[in-house]
Amino acid sequence: MMNMKLEVVIIPVSDVDRAKSFYEKLGWRFDGNFTSGDKLRVVQFTPPRSDASIIFGKGITSAEPGSASGLVLAVDNVDAARTELTSRGAKVSEVFHYAGLPFNSADNSRIPGHAPDGGSYFSFASFEDPDGNRWLLQEITTRFPDREWEQKQARPADVATIAQLLHETSEHHDPYEKTHAEHHWWDWYAPYFSARQNGQSSAEATTAADRYMDEVHHIPAR
Repeated sequence: MMNMKLEVVIIPVSDVDRAKSFYEKLGWRFDGNFTSGDKLRVVQFTPPRSDASIIFGKGITSAEPGSASGLVLAVDNVDAARTELTSRGAKVSEVFHYAGLPFNSADNSRIPGHAPDGGSYFSFASFEDPDGNRWLLQEITTRFPDREWEQKQARPADVATIAQLLHETSEHHDPYEKTHAEHHWWDWYAPYFSARQNGQSSAEATTAADRYMDEVHHIPAR
């Protein structure tokens, strides 16, 4: 199935510069301020490590300023997220849970404190931007099964892991270097390193690097 990623959510605001200042202070990534004449202005921000961004501005929506609600930010730790946002000027509610299931308009009474069993998905805090657009912080510590798409590429590795992998790559490159014509070592390293990061075995990575050097750089054996 082709990728269909939620990319942008439109936030209706009455004062673009005021909203821009608010989201800047939250520490969200500022992606751009785009204009076309006097009638169109688009400002884009992205919450930390989010795949989806928000846009607001002039001439992009007829919705009433402040009418956006149910804007959910998934956080690992709702207390830490609340502290961070409060320190940046947002007026964040105390942590709460709902009397019924979350997102239930028939019973959305808020009960102070974390969810009784501390369960993932059920503890919240909330805040608003200057226009009253409403945000929810939802604590998700462990996701339900099958709630994440298959990881196609490895997550970024830490420095120690990268150093270890580079050492491994150099060891596997050594036989190739001794048996093939002069070449840039980094051309062999790149496909090996990439293959290992994406879950292939060292033998598979070696084959991939050898094939790349043969097919792309045409390095002959000595």
